[in-house]
Amino acid sequence: MSYKSRSKPVEAIILGILIARMSLDEKYKQRFHYLEKGYEGEIMFDSLTEKLQCQNYMLNDLLLESNGSKFQIDSLMLTQEPLYYFEVKNYECDYYFENNRFYTFSKKRKGN
Repeated sequence: MSYKSRSKPVEAIILGILIARMSLDEKYKQRFHYLEKGYEGEIMFDSLTEKLQCQNYMLNDLLLESNGSKFQIDSLMLTQEPLYYFEVKNYECDYYFENNRFYTFSKKRKGN
């Protein structure tokens, strides 16, 4: 059950409007594509977590501050026992999992 719904990033909305109306530098187009892909991945993640049979509450797009530093959490699942924190990625590539790590086939380590 989603308690706090997800919203499209304001920066993606603004860039989408600007791209439709004018010619922007490639870096802005790439930023827009990056934001759109991330949002699409989060929406796909939401559709999967909505099907979970356990009782839970999902808090999405949390912007928090600690020690003067702001950070964002994509999704936080509240259950009766633990909290589950999800950082959603929407990469396009072929990966494999080995020794608790993700790798591309070019042997580059990918996050976590």
